Amino acid sequence: MPEPVSAPLSDSAGDQSHPLHASDRDTVDRLLAAEQPADEHLVDAARLLMRYDGFPGASDLQEDLARALRLWGLDRDGLHARTRAIWTAGYRPGLAPPEEAVGSGFDTSDSDSP
Repeated sequence: MPEPVSAPLSDSAGDQSHPLHASDRDTVDRLLAAEQPADEHLVDAARLLMRYDGFPGASDLQEDLARALRLWGLDRDGLHARTRAIWTAGYRPGLAPPEEAVGSGFDTSDSDSP
């Protein structure tokens, strides 16, 4: 007897449910909260737009990504132009820019006097 084939995950409208929907939802919520997008926000938005482009489902994420772009005053072409410039400038995910030192740089903890 043949093994039953499992049906693809789907939501109530018959659309597919993406396996990364939950983590992507958190990312999209973070994007919507950003009034002025940082490089990381722009890169994440472009990445998710590409992931869900043509995907038959996750309409909530697709709509919220479009809303984030409107809030930032960008369209897809503008977003992609900015992210190309970000990547060209050497951006790498997870690498924070080095913190700038504040003050004179003199560390009194290395001093020999009490």
